[in-house]
Amino acid sequence: MIIVAGHLRVAAADREAYLATCVAVVELARAAEGCLDYALSADVVDPERINVFERWASRAALDAFRGDGAGDEQVALLTGADVREFTASDETRL
Repeated sequence: MIIVAGHLRVAAADREAYLATCVAVVELARAAEGCLDYALSADVVDPERINVFERWASRAALDAFRGDGAGDEQVALLTGADVREFTASDETRL
């Protein structure tokens, strides 16, 4: 399993607009084969932070979805990012 987690940074005034541009991407990701979870969400404490969380069944599934990455409109709004990939082989349902 591949986990992608971290955060994006945008100006507080741009956060809702940025998230609005992501609705279609989230819908597409969640419908993609091998997507176990995909979420982009406004942070409840920091008005400039967007939390990123993705779980993919395999590297192949992630690569098939990823394509060219964020569009120009989204990239123009970003002021920073710290997003990382993790490989997990075990999981426990809580």
